[in-house]
Amino acid sequence: MTDNKSKYKSVDDYPIYNGDDLGFTYSSKCSKFKLWSPDATAVKLNIYDEGINGKLLETYIMQPDRNGTWFYKIDDDLKGKFYTFQVKINDSWLAETPGIWAKAAGVNGNRAAIIDFSETNPDDWKNDKKPELKNFADIIIYEVHMRDFSVSPTSGITNKGKFLSFTETGTKSPEGEKTGIDHLKELGVTHVHLLPVFDFASIDETNLEANEYNWGYDPQNYNLPEGGYSTNPYEPKTRIREFKEMIKALHYHGFRVIIDVVFNHTFFNENSNLYLTAQKYFYRYNADGSWSNASGCFNETASERQMMRKYIVDSVKYWATEYHIDGFRFDLMGIHDIETMNCVRAALDKIDTSIFIYGEGWTANTSPLSEDLRAVKRNTKQLNNIAVFCDDIRDALRGNWFNPKIGGFISGVEGNEESVKLGITGAIKHPQVDYSKVKYINRDYTNAPTQLINYVSCHDDLCLVDKIKETAPTNATEDELLRFNKLAQTVVFTSQGIPFIYAGEEIGRNKKGIHNTFNSPDEINQIDWTNKAKYRDIFEYYKGLITLRKSYSAFRMNLASDVRKNLKFIKTEKKFIAYLIDGRANNNAWEDIIVILNGNRNAVDFKLLEGKWKLLCHDGKIDINGIANVQGILRIEASSASILARALV
Repeated sequence: MTDNKSKYKSVDDYPIYNGDDLGFTYSSKCSKFKLWSPDATAVKLNIYDEGINGKLLETYIMQPDRNGTWFYKIDDDLKGKFYTFQVKINDSWLAETPGIWAKAAGVNGNRAAIIDFSETNPDDWKNDKKPELKNFADIIIYEVHMRDFSVSPTSGITNKGKFLSFTETGTKSPEGEKTGIDHLKELGVTHVHLLPVFDFASIDETNLEANEYNWGYDPQNYNLPEGGYSTNPYEPKTRIREFKEMIKALHYHGFRVIIDVVFNHTFFNENSNLYLTAQKYFYRYNADGSWSNASGCFNETASERQMMRKYIVDSVKYWATEYHIDGFRFDLMGIHDIETMNCVRAALDKIDTSIFIYGEGWTANTSPLSEDLRAVKRNTKQLNNIAVFCDDIRDALRGNWFNPKIGGFISGVEGNEESVKLGITGAIKHPQVDYSKVKYINRDYTNAPTQLINYVSCHDDLCLVDKIKETAPTNATEDELLRFNKLAQTVVFTSQGIPFIYAGEEIGRNKKGIHNTFNSPDEINQIDWTNKAKYRDIFEYYKGLITLRKSYSAFRMNLASDVRKNLKFIKTEKKFIAYLIDGRANNNAWEDIIVILNGNRNAVDFKLLEGKWKLLCHDGKIDINGIANVQGILRIEASSASILARALV
């Protein structure tokens, strides 16, 4: 790191540029280049004929412009060429960078590409139409990694590990089961959450034959798709066009698309595009000048600085407009400040109020930014229509994250009931939840149930099957493990809030007991589609839960007041939860509902409320038309759920 005598007292004194023309602006007559780098003493613009190696065609000295920007205009058609910026600080030239506003790039993303974006649109892109979404409570999220979904030889998919894998229909497993996008339609989810698909640094796009794997939480270029998921990473327009084809196909088949955004850190420190554009401005540092590390990845960005905030807001706006994205999942959202997240919400609302935003309400390590200012879980009520993950219900159901050998409610461990109830109510204030007994927080923390993501596993840590095995009682049978699995997801899909599942859970996916598979090979991470036939019972149960949730709007209340009014817990013994939902809740208007959750490893007799009840779910089976009509005493089988409906008189 070079010590420089800045013309500013500190980075907080840097001027702010509010224009929307940073990076490059193309026309067939000229290309305009603009870089915000207030502390630079000079800036070069380098033009290349190729995206990697190749010939340096020309170097231009950019001119200082207003509010800390540098500008250069070239009166020529540069389409097909590549460029980099190079910033001089006092007497030292920094390394070349495509700049942080690059929207197209060559292979491995080290040089920005000059393209005509109108040439990247699939046929009829202007008529791409996202599926209707009336309320956030109607969302059902399926989190999936691009390679995991299709790379297995059992997927029947041609474009394995590529954006185009989501455009293929009619694909089947060796046993003839539907795979790919047809499988998602059969399952019934509404939103496909893609793990990072922006241009990340860990995969060498010039050597894709090596089949290297990474989740992609290592940002390089935030505003363009990852080349490794395209059929030709050398051609800048290909990755953009194929990404759009994927979005269009998912929309056509009834799915909205959420992308994972990772603004909280960069893969590189001094060699990141952020640092090479404006040294030190975009990051937080400790009092001793060392890099702060709330991300656990050796740096963290400073969202509270106006140009970093602008960058985050501009980026999500760009993905929402250029790529028609329907939602954003913020990695380690707790690193960002509350004001920035609310600015993101406000900006997206001007585009489409149905765009969904959620994130991890925590950090990996401590941060110099005061927790009172951060978008962490305990501050969720200060976030406008932004949701957080519920680790309380996750660990209450399946077992403690910090102590891997301790199980949870589903495997018969008592003391988790109140944390489960918190998730069931959407973490709103409810008079029947004892918050002093909730796992990680001693109070409610959402304004509405739609601010809560209920889940039992995601890409992080063990997947559900592996976690159940790790925490299972020593004498648990294979049948019990399957019961634990079904019980966990019953809670997720019948709770108020937003249900979320990890891809492959619905067909018994495992990752061989490995906790952190971020760079494990395909053999560990891929979805084995032969599981669909093997675990058909699990798939049908998950599918039934989704159908049940969609059929009864009482499971999808939007307001905290509705939850308090219509959801009443019934007094029960330990390791057992039961509650009644008024049949008129959320315009359901025709049946009362009882949900009964038995965390005991033995059957329990439950006295039903008066009247005749239609059994919708019982002992691992679901039929929304009714399994049987019952009244009086109902035996709730071990480690299972029962759901009943009663017609209103």
